[in-house]
Amino acid sequence: MRIMPGAMLGVLGGGQLGRMFVQAAQQMGYRVTVLDPAIDSPAGQIADDFVCADYSDSAALQKLGDQCAAVTTEFENIPAESMHKLVQSCIVRPDAHCVAIAQNRVLEKQFLVANGFSVAPFAIVAQPQDLTAQDVAQLLPGILKVSQFGYDGKGQMPVVNPDELTAAHEQLNHAVCVLEKFLPLKRELSVVVARGNDGLLQTFPVAENQHINGILDISIVPARVASKLAQQAQDMACQVAVKLNYQGVLCVEFFVLQDDILLINEIAPRPHNSGHYSIDACITSQFEQQVRTLCGLPLGATTQHSAAVMVNLLGDLWCNGKPDWHRVLQHPSAKLHLYGKNAAHLGRKMGHYTVLSTELDSALREAIHIKKQLEHH
Repeated sequence: MRIMPGAMLGVLGGGQLGRMFVQAAQQMGYRVTVLDPAIDSPAGQIADDFVCADYSDSAALQKLGDQCAAVTTEFENIPAESMHKLVQSCIVRPDAHCVAIAQNRVLEKQFLVANGFSVAPFAIVAQPQDLTAQDVAQLLPGILKVSQFGYDGKGQMPVVNPDELTAAHEQLNHAVCVLEKFLPLKRELSVVVARGNDGLLQTFPVAENQHINGILDISIVPARVASKLAQQAQDMACQVAVKLNYQGVLCVEFFVLQDDILLINEIAPRPHNSGHYSIDACITSQFEQQVRTLCGLPLGATTQHSAAVMVNLLGDLWCNGKPDWHRVLQHPSAKLHLYGKNAAHLGRKMGHYTVLSTELDSALREAIHIKKQLEHH
């Protein structure tokens, strides 16, 4: 079934990913209802209808299901029960099963291993006695990550020895965690892939990602890797989507080891921060692709027409007052995107800019030049 322009679509979540979905949908002639508990949410500000309620609010979910032809999510921590309730009234993509796997590190790791994908060595820490198990000791030094609700470096702690591991687990309130062995990385990559309800797939170009304190700082596209490795990453992302029987836009994040071995780090059942470059540098953005997969339309071409470097703008930049946006806008090939968030906090994603060029090196030079100017205003 195809849902054509003019219909009302729904999105669970009112953050910046929801905002960019709303913009893409409205541009194509759709109307959008956003459900989010925050009254001033970035997506809610521009939606055709905004339902301010908790994600498990039965009346709010009923309203969303009744007035929308199809509903999607903009982040993975939506209760699976809410999605099960919605599917009784309208189309929901991706489905609750896919979201439940991606929102839980334990289920995610188990899914990847069961389907033959390579991941970093890990152990599940479900209770304090697990900390002294033999397989856990072999993973030190490592990174202890909470199984649920961890993102952008939150809920993750590096640990070097058993004492640090015990202290970290205590600090994380004895939550169910995954301990991953620390591996020396050559690069971090990501691939955004779209899969339609007809099973057809489209991958976006591979992004090379650099992080600071666990938060994405810069994405360089196309990634500076051999074409064979890039193809391998795209193929693996497609395989993940197929094994999940996924419908929608999905991001697969990868570790590249020193010998060019590719491991899957994690999966996100939605558009991704590292795919924002596609708004300005590709024929179809990841958000338009999300609209297309949700509505059962043919997938758009993902061809990249310009080399691109995307830089995140975090709340840290507001420490000395509002940033001087002229420092971005004076560059003719720089594209500024601000998310409409009212309060700037340290580490909070407030926006991004993307620098386009015919040459990747010149895009990177200009992007870093702008970054330094903004940081020293």
